[in-house]
Amino acid sequence: MPVRAEHDRTVLAELLGRDPVLHAYQLGDLDDFFWPYTSWYRRDDQVALLYHGVELPTLLAFAPPERAGDLAALLTELAPVLPARLWAHLSPGLAATVARWYEVRDPAPHHRMALTDPAWLARATPAGEVLDRADLPALHDLYAAAYPGNWFDPRMLDTGQYVGIRADAELVAVAGVHVWSPTWRVAALGNVTTHPRVRGRGLAGAAVAALCARLRDSVDHVTLNVRADNTAAVRLYERLGFTRVADFTECGLHRRG
Repeated sequence: MPVRAEHDRTVLAELLGRDPVLHAYQLGDLDDFFWPYTSWYRRDDQVALLYHGVELPTLLAFAPPERAGDLAALLTELAPVLPARLWAHLSPGLAATVARWYEVRDPAPHHRMALTDPAWLARATPAGEVLDRADLPALHDLYAAAYPGNWFDPRMLDTGQYVGIRADAELVAVAGVHVWSPTWRVAALGNVTTHPRVRGRGLAGAAVAALCARLRDSVDHVTLNVRADNTAAVRLYERLGFTRVADFTECGLHRRG
């Protein structure tokens, strides 16, 4: 079966739902909230997503190690018609596949982690309040000071799944989501940070614990992405009951010639 555009959410949900942790971000993008910004491609049972809801289109292509060759075949057919510049999240080995057409820039190894031991999370003391659009200026200030260059879309506040902690009326810590889908029962945490002035006090862990408590009734799988070299963040999530379930590379792709 050659690569084809796939427009049937039911088909995509069935394929991606076979591994909801590995494909949590893609499952979340099936929701109406993200669906208009997506293009989907399929070859047999392998799926790739091109997300257009950010300034630089982002390609998501994940497969377990034993199926990496099948997904590489999909990308081999798809790469010649992708945009000239894009960002990519690729399972191990797939960057080499697209390197025939693209320069691979700034590759950064990442871990996909999943909440596998909620008992550890229960030991953390949750803290924080739910943020909304009125908190957007304070949130922008926090990200400028603590997490410049992060991927944050103000529409994400509309999910109601952002928790912030204040000190003297100033927003100093936050935990949010990149995707949240009660329909597909998955969530991906993101945009978690603490102001440099108050780091080391456990505020990020408290905000994550509060957010996960909010998510408990609406999703079955809570996941997140973290840079492999961000050892402080990896240890924080491990203390909260998250474990590493997959590796992938984030990179920029610039078409050759």
